[in-house]
Amino acid sequence: MAEVENTEEEKKPRIKPIIEAADHLSLGISMVVAVIMGVGIGFLLKSLTGIAWTMFIGVFIGIAAAILNVFKVYQKQKEGYEELAKEPRYAIKKQLEDDEDDEDYSAKSY
Repeated sequence: MAEVENTEEEKKPRIKPIIEAADHLSLGISMVVAVIMGVGIGFLLKSLTGIAWTMFIGVFIGIAAAILNVFKVYQKQKEGYEELAKEPRYAIKKQLEDDEDDEDYSAKSY
């Protein structure tokens, strides 16, 4: 019996929590990298054109890229939540709606 439990524990993915944590950490890193790359693009534009305000174009590109990264992660998390909500054990909203239908809180006629 103990041998069966050990083989089940060995089959569980041990690295999955580490990958999920790295995925969440990568959002912060990607935001910083996007802004730094935008500043680099702005600096390149400034050095090519000699016009100082072109630096802000690169900064805005970096900020837009960071916002886009956040939006993509939000969409991914939303899809995961929707899949999770479809599972019967997490269908609390439906259970609450069913409970409310059973009870009658209207004024009683005497």
